[in-house]
Amino acid sequence: MRDSELSLDEVRAAVADPAAGGIVLFAGAVRDNDEAKGVTALSYSAHPSAEEELRRVAEQIVVKFPDVIGLAAVHRTGDLAIGDLAVVVAVSCGHRAEAFSACHALIDELKASVPVWKHQLFTDGSAEWVGSA
Repeated sequence: MRDSELSLDEVRAAVADPAAGGIVLFAGAVRDNDEAKGVTALSYSAHPSAEEELRRVAEQIVVKFPDVIGLAAVHRTGDLAIGDLAVVVAVSCGHRAEAFSACHALIDELKASVPVWKHQLFTDGSAEWVGSA
């Protein structure tokens, strides 16, 4: 969890390895809409156990995908503007197919399991809490 701007280069560098023929990077950005409602901004809050849970998810992905060479994931907390990066994950493997599969599994499990909550502010003045990252 990080309360400052996320860096694609930093996450990519964390998984780079001479044996990696495939590096897949996913960057989730704050969009200006959600279910046909305009979004003006949002804020992420994380439970104190979020980093530990993220580590657990990462370890599960490495077990499930034994070809993983490197794995990195970081989620932003605090106030974000439209276009800001909210989450960045990367996986490196010997080949691209495994890297795509592992990265897809990583972001899906992160969103399903890591206790991060999103508070969205809408253009109509309303707001909404969303259960998990």
